[in-house]
Amino acid sequence: GAGFLCAVVLAALYSAPAPAQTKELSEKSVKLLMQYAWALTPPKFTSPDGKVIEVDKSKPKDVIVAVDVAREVIKVARLSAYAQICNLTEEQRANYQTLMRREQAKKSWSDQQLLYISQLHLFTVMTLTGKVQIVEKQGDKQVVVQEGKAPTTASCDDSERDRVKAQIAAYINAAPATGSVKTGPASKK
Repeated sequence: GAGFLCAVVLAALYSAPAPAQTKELSEKSVKLLMQYAWALTPPKFTSPDGKVIEVDKSKPKDVIVAVDVAREVIKVARLSAYAQICNLTEEQRANYQTLMRREQAKKSWSDQQLLYISQLHLFTVMTLTGKVQIVEKQGDKQVVVQEGKAPTTASCDDSERDRVKAQIAAYINAAPATGSVKTGPASKK
């Protein structure tokens, strides 16, 4: 069921080292991550600048983005997770902010959709760093955030750290640097 599929998604996310991100996640895997990110999207969120974003949780189709957009968010989040594992805090923040600037620059997303994009990024990072777990309760799969849990203890040597830095730099340099990021909790890593 969903537990097995979640394990397959995690294996696919972890399977290739950071530099070899050419393997695409299946549409089914992307949709599963999207589903769990939706479960973590709050019905009401106040951004750092005080803007209140309300999400109608009964209308996911009005908020959840297309699979191809989600796939790109997951790729970027994977880099953010590697940066976190390698203790590259500034690079992780810059990677996330670049993603959000790109999405904001499109001017095609509502505040609710930008919040969802941020949540999908955050959920993916938390999954890869061991801060979120999928548990079965009375036959239903639920997302459980591991509060205070130490991040994944994967090792990151200097060459891996350099590769992650280079990949993030390439991603940042490929993006137009416009505006500032104000939406989403993932920037508070």
